[in-house]
Amino acid sequence: MSEANGKIPTSPEQLPQLLLNSQLCFPLYAASRKVVNRYTPYFKQLGITYTQYIVFLVLWEAGSATVGDLCRRLYLDNGTITPLLKKMEGSGFITRSRSKQDERVVTLQLTEAGWNLRQKVREIPGLVGSCIPLTAEEAATLYGILYKILNEME
Repeated sequence: MSEANGKIPTSPEQLPQLLLNSQLCFPLYAASRKVVNRYTPYFKQLGITYTQYIVFLVLWEAGSATVGDLCRRLYLDNGTITPLLKKMEGSGFITRSRSKQDERVVTLQLTEAGWNLRQKVREIPGLVGSCIPLTAEEAATLYGILYKILNEME
C-alpha cells in the first residue's frame, strides 16, 4: 500500500523503480542469454555445454585447477560445479583427484581428450564474436564495465 494515501499503487508511474526498463539486471540477463545461445549450436555438435566450455577455458589456461579455484574464477558455487565436473569426468575430458595434504581439496586435470577439444573449439569465439554488434572499442568498454561490476560485488 502507498504510504501517502493508503491505496495500492495501480499506475506504473507510481512505482517507476519497478518498470522493466528501469532494471539494469534485465538487459544484462537478456544480453547474456542471447550471447550464450549463440554458442549452443557449436557446443551441441561437440557434446558440451557453455558452462563446461568456461571450465575448459580455465583448465586450458592454467593446465590444472582446484575446484575452489574454479568456483572463484567462474563465480559459481560448489553445488553447481560438482555435477558438471562429474559429467566432464564421465565423458573422459578431465580427471579429479584429492590432495594428499588436504582431502577436501580436489584438483582437476585435463585428459588428452580434454586437451584435444581445444583445437575443435578454437574458431568458435570468433564466430560468436562476429555476431555481436559492437565495435572493438565498445566491446573493450563493456568488458571493463562488466568486470568492474563482478569484482566490486564480491
